Amino acid sequence: MKIHTIRGAGGVNLHVREYGKLTGIPILLIHGWSQSHLCWSKQYESTLNNETRIVALDLRGHGMSDAPVQVEQYTDGDKWADDIAAVIDELALDRPILVGWSYGGYIISDYVRRNGQEKIAGINFVDAAVVLGPQAFGALLGPGFLDNAPGACQDDLPTSIAAIRRFLRACIVKPISQDDFEQILAFNMVVRPSVRSAMTQRELDFASLLQGITVPVLVTHGRSDTVVLPAMADYILKHCKSAEASWFEGVGHAPFLEEPLRFNTELKHFARSAHH
Repeated sequence: MKIHTIRGAGGVNLHVREYGKLTGIPILLIHGWSQSHLCWSKQYESTLNNETRIVALDLRGHGMSDAPVQVEQYTDGDKWADDIAAVIDELALDRPILVGWSYGGYIISDYVRRNGQEKIAGINFVDAAVVLGPQAFGALLGPGFLDNAPGACQDDLPTSIAAIRRFLRACIVKPISQDDFEQILAFNMVVRPSVRSAMTQRELDFASLLQGITVPVLVTHGRSDTVVLPAMADYILKHCKSAEASWFEGVGHAPFLEEPLRFNTELKHFARSAHH
């Protein structure tokens, strides 16, 4: 494992970790709202390491990356796009597969909007979101998010802790270990409520962008997800001609954590076929 500090947009230092085989197919893992690179431990500690080059970053405002205080550091899509571009360029990733979980769907869309598809081989949207704002609330984003995000954005610590605990319980349908849950709760609480709040203040609809995507796209989604509803996956599939679906029955918002073996196998096959 190698640790990198990469300068993202506006000089924000991004914490990036790299695993696996330097000559393997590069896979860039992009976590969701209030998370950390640590959410991908079932991927970077797996046999995926044997043939892929796994890169996982802490997004700006998360984990060990810098967390600037200005709201516009999180509401400007160009900054998210430039952060991803910086990681790809700095590590000389050769046509990586971009894997975006949840909020990571917006970030991948920001990247493609700003940089095109030339430098990537494929996209794996994992319970990922591409619409944000009133049109999404209730129709595409569900109670797992809507009921808990307001409390998670409060500076009052008891309120914030209670909301994040509820949010994480809503994310998981198939049981995970107590150790895993404690670790997830810990890295969620590192993220400041003001960062969580700023990230929700965007209005986005990437339908037209999806229509122009030509690289292979895998849409991985838990059928029982109440955070980003299955309707969001249907929305991506409707607008993106190059997309195929992989539905996880009885799984919530985190298939890579709830069914890691199947998730890793599918990611490996997708990476292989997309990166030919």
